[in-house]
Amino acid sequence: MKASGLIVSVQAPEGSPLRDPDVIAAMAEASLRNGASGVRLESPEHIGAVRSRCPDALIVGLWKRTYPDSSVYITPGWEEIRAVWGAGADVVAIDATERHRPGGETLEQLISRARRELGALLMADVDSLANGLRAAALGCDWVGTTLYGYTEATAACQPPAWELLPQLKQQLPAAVSLICEGGIASPQQARGALDAGADAVVVGTAITGVDLQVAAYVKAC
Repeated sequence: MKASGLIVSVQAPEGSPLRDPDVIAAMAEASLRNGASGVRLESPEHIGAVRSRCPDALIVGLWKRTYPDSSVYITPGWEEIRAVWGAGADVVAIDATERHRPGGETLEQLISRARRELGALLMADVDSLANGLRAAALGCDWVGTTLYGYTEATAACQPPAWELLPQLKQQLPAAVSLICEGGIASPQQARGALDAGADAVVVGTAITGVDLQVAAYVKAC
C-alpha cells in the first residue's frame, strides 16, 4: 500500500478534554470528509473508535508508552504492536531508531514477528538517513521523518526534515512510501514536503492541536 496526500494526526495530550474516543473519532471523520487520505491515531482505544465510526478510513496507528529502561515510546514493543493492529489499524507506526528498546527487544525481531504473525504493514518513524534505510531493508513499508529532532542524536535539528527528505527519496527503494512528519505548520509547507519528494505528509498540531494552538496564541497576546 503506497501512501499519498495528506494524513491528519488526530491526537490530544494527556489531561485534555479532547482526549476522548468520541471526540477523536469526530475530528478524524471531519478530516476525512474534507479530503484527508488517512488519519494517524494514538492508542488502541482511539483506533477502535475511529474504525467503528469510519469503517473505510486509512488508519495509521501507534501506542505511546514509556518504560524506565528506554527512551523509545512510539509503539515500543510486541505488546503494543499487537494491540494497535488488533484495534483496526491498517499501518502500525513504530520507533525505528537505533535506540535501546524496552526489555531488550530488537527492531529486527519486532519487524520480523509483526510481518510473520500479523501480516502487518509497518511505518518506521526515524530520525536519520541511516535508520530510514535500515528500516526499509528490514521490511518496513513506509518510512517517516517523525523523530527527526526528537532523539538524542538529532536534538540540535529542527523539524521539518527538509535536508533529510531528499536524501531518503534518493536512496529508499521505490516501493517504500516516504512520509514527511513533524513540524509542518502550514499548507505551503505541506506542499513543499511533497515537492521535496514525500509521497504523503502528516500534519497534526497545525490542524488538530487545539490545546497547543490556543496556548501559543494566548502567550502571544
